[in-house]
Amino acid sequence: MSGNVRLLDDTLAAAKAEGRSALIAYLPAGFPTVDGGIEAVKAALEGGADVVEVGLPHSDPVLDGPVIQTADDIALRGGVRIADVLRTVREAHAATGKPILVMTYWNPVDRYGVERFTAELAEAGGAGCILPDLPVQESGLWREHAEKHGLATVFVVAPSSRDERLAEITAAGSGFVYAASLMGVTGTRESVGAQAEDLVRRTRATTDLPVCVGLGVCNPAQAAEVARFADGVIVGSAFVKRMLDAPDDAAGVAAVHALAGELAQGVRGGA
Repeated sequence: MSGNVRLLDDTLAAAKAEGRSALIAYLPAGFPTVDGGIEAVKAALEGGADVVEVGLPHSDPVLDGPVIQTADDIALRGGVRIADVLRTVREAHAATGKPILVMTYWNPVDRYGVERFTAELAEAGGAGCILPDLPVQESGLWREHAEKHGLATVFVVAPSSRDERLAEITAAGSGFVYAASLMGVTGTRESVGAQAEDLVRRTRATTDLPVCVGLGVCNPAQAAEVARFADGVIVGSAFVKRMLDAPDDAAGVAAVHALAGELAQGVRGGA
């Protein structure tokens, strides 16, 4: 199943060729249920997202704000396992043919086994992994197995990252670079401002990888704003909030589909 990173590369290149940013959605696996989560991921992709990040719910999510923490709690109480995360990737990728990554903290992967996790993610059709808390200097084992199985390794850079640190991070990564627009946790913001644009500019100076911006985008106007300077716009909490606010699972899935469509228009508006 090697080569799913190529699908990610091709998808991001195709968006660029259209003169627009890619829309990348984030949804946690197992929320509101495993089956409901699979439907939500498919809805985001069918509604207009180019790529989806499937979150592996964690009991101590250092990067995630209250909205995603609430969804993670629901998933964990429902008994979500790594097998369910992999099933989410497999079924959503099979249904849509679009690239799907897993976003996870390092501890669950380390416990599961790096070789086993990378092999099973590739077999499920996954395109790669975003590892927000894995230091680049400790990532050799992961990258060795990820490359063997054709998986992208996406690292996160922050406004506090110095230029030499950015170069070190981007040299080790593949797929794209995840630029966190602000210091702090995920969640919707009033503004996703100049700090993000400066970080994208500094990151681009170190790499040819696409630079995608996350943390804070929640509506089409913000998506258009970020799309003017980033290769991809990453939206998570806004999707999760639509599901949390919905009266039932079916309405939540419909709301995800609708928001993906609105945001897809937004990234095109920023072209």
